[in-house]
Amino acid sequence: MRARSVDRPPVWFMRQAGRSLPEYREVRAGVPMLDACLDPALAAEITLQPVRRHGVDAAIFFSDIVVPVKCAGVDVVITPGVGPVVAEPFAAQSDLARLPTPTPDMFDAVAAGVRTTVAELGATPLIGFAGAPFTVASYLIEGGPSRDLPRTKAMIIR
Repeated sequence: MRARSVDRPPVWFMRQAGRSLPEYREVRAGVPMLDACLDPALAAEITLQPVRRHGVDAAIFFSDIVVPVKCAGVDVVITPGVGPVVAEPFAAQSDLARLPTPTPDMFDAVAAGVRTTVAELGATPLIGFAGAPFTVASYLIEGGPSRDLPRTKAMIIR
């Protein structure tokens, strides 16, 4: 951004962990995505795999953008080939009352996974990520991925 020369150009592999790694496929076999995200030891292991295999400069924490709403009690699953699916989509502003006020203990599993990962990484940085509020809200309103977002647009207009 400052147009300075660097020794190593920064590159972020969006999918560091995943199907390309046989060790990932092995530990994820039969484990639903959100279960893997909320298992501290498994999330840490998956995060560390590309660091071990490729020697990347930083690890990207293994998670998903719907983990916070899952931690808040929303019945959401990640269906292979589809994406996040919400059992009871939000149809009105009053549905927001179904979301509890967030408390730190709701995210204990994520925090434990981060602590485990950081302890194993040593000097290697850990990168976290979050879903944009609009994207997460659209999943809650649409009930899953949508190209045109008709329910979300209608709710914005109301």
